[in-house]
Amino acid sequence: MGIEDDDIARVRAATDIVAVVSEHLALKRVGRRWQGLCPFHSEKSGSFSVNAEEKLYYCFGCGAKGDVITFVREVEHLDFVSAVEKLAGKAGIALRYTDEGQNEGRKRRARLLDAVARAVEWYHQRLLSAPDAAPARSYLRSRGLTGDDVRAYRIGWAPEGWDELARGLGVPTDVFVEAGLGFLNSRGRPTDAFRGRILFPIYEVNGDAVGFGGRIMPGVEGAKYKNSVDSAIYGKSRLLYGLNWTKGDIVRSDEAIVCEGYTDVIGFAKAGIPRAVATCGTALTEDHVRLLRSFARRLVLAFDADAAGQNAAERVYAWERAHDLDVAVADLPAGVDPAELALSDPAELSRAVADARPFLKFRLDRVLDAAALDTPEHRVRAAEAAMGVVGEHPSEMVRDQYLLEVAARCRVDPERLRGRTFPPPRRTDRRDRRGPDDARGPERPPPARVAPVRRDTAETEALLVLLQRPDDIAPWLDEALFGDPTVVAAYRAVVAGPTLADAVAALGADGEHDAADLLQRLAVEDTDADAGDVLLRLVEEGASRAISALQAEARVADDPLTVAGDIAWVKHRMLELREADTAESATEQLLGWLTGQTEEDDG
Repeated sequence: MGIEDDDIARVRAATDIVAVVSEHLALKRVGRRWQGLCPFHSEKSGSFSVNAEEKLYYCFGCGAKGDVITFVREVEHLDFVSAVEKLAGKAGIALRYTDEGQNEGRKRRARLLDAVARAVEWYHQRLLSAPDAAPARSYLRSRGLTGDDVRAYRIGWAPEGWDELARGLGVPTDVFVEAGLGFLNSRGRPTDAFRGRILFPIYEVNGDAVGFGGRIMPGVEGAKYKNSVDSAIYGKSRLLYGLNWTKGDIVRSDEAIVCEGYTDVIGFAKAGIPRAVATCGTALTEDHVRLLRSFARRLVLAFDADAAGQNAAERVYAWERAHDLDVAVADLPAGVDPAELALSDPAELSRAVADARPFLKFRLDRVLDAAALDTPEHRVRAAEAAMGVVGEHPSEMVRDQYLLEVAARCRVDPERLRGRTFPPPRRTDRRDRRGPDDARGPERPPPARVAPVRRDTAETEALLVLLQRPDDIAPWLDEALFGDPTVVAAYRAVVAGPTLADAVAALGADGEHDAADLLQRLAVEDTDADAGDVLLRLVEEGASRAISALQAEARVADDPLTVAGDIAWVKHRMLELREADTAESATEQLLGWLTGQTEEDDG
């Protein structure tokens, strides 16, 4: 169920994004854009920018981005339908739903939420006063949780009886089951989902209780933790325990701590670090990371310092790059979880977070600490393994700094490591070569391997000119001129989509989130760069990549001289690019060669 697409488009078109954003922060006009302090992270200089024409926003500080519907969702913590309904009400637009039962569906959700909220209170009161909850109260005290803690986090107790909640709550059976509070037994009678467990209510970021995490009492057989089943209101892959309480401090500190247990979250808060969240019985997912990224740019992983926690940490490495995050790992003592450390030595817990190692440093130390460095062969093997980890980092400067560390620890010449960091792929096909004097140039080599997209390159500048002044540069652009796969995806979407918003939406639907992020950032930037100068830089960068690829091929070719003529031709054209009287001709020749569009081909 949802809202008709046409109505969503009408709401977007009718809404003044500057007016909506201005309800939450002060904006001032700077050139063609509006700028202000980002509402999603703490900052002193405005990095939040709004494009009124395209109705998009982007923050250069934290990476928050989207359209007016996304903004309302993020700021007011609403779901998509609720955000559209709110904006439609302001615009006086009557919405049509894709299912006649949509209104009933939303009423149904409200009934489910009400049932869970009532269950939270029922379980909580049971823990506070019921005689059968005395062992649970004693256990919580042994873990350092006071009565005030129990009340603040609405911790509860699920008694052993098989239907005590079902009878005590008195909600309709279908609501009881659909809300995840229980199930129907073989006799068709409602049965409680949780029995004999301490319950930690789990909330949406807006404060709605949607489920529970239940811990079994020590010494009792069964799974240590049990969570609510996925339902219409509860999805463990997108929920984070504690975020409803800690989001304010996360935003202020621009840092979120991710741990594994509910008591870990409480322990961090009691230790004066109220910015921890926990996954709800599942591994950290991309939905979790994306949610946290809307509040902070830095994540500190505070998993238990055992093999399971370390392996979980490794899975987030790709998300560090995909979502422009700084990911670090807390320096926790081995065998001690955060809840225990908060109780025994809160100062040490604070130090563990303050001294959190950058994610790459953590992974590198794991490799080198486990390696034997007693012989030259062992040191070389360790260096190669370590560089395999270092080589995954997107920043060339960061890679080089860690390369020096690897060289020092393994006693290897840094230059030898630099030469082995990114070995070129060995080609297996043979080319029909053209001579260096041929005006069309040698056959175009495959694109060189490049790092993830950076700001302010010729490629991003070319995209920016394309977005703002397409007639000045579009006829000369070709995706072959772009070496970065993210820019290539963004370029394709711009060419294919009638509007920038369409291009961003298409990229998001295809999972090209980096490219969508790039276009949204460029949408709020201005440029007065000359299109001809940008094109010359773009061609020069493309030629430089081509030379690198040719030189790499020469190093593995049976006869390196067969590639020498190609390299000489490209280098000569690049020298001509720097001379005023030959720059135009050289640009045309290299442009035709890089794109494969020669006069002979066109004829």
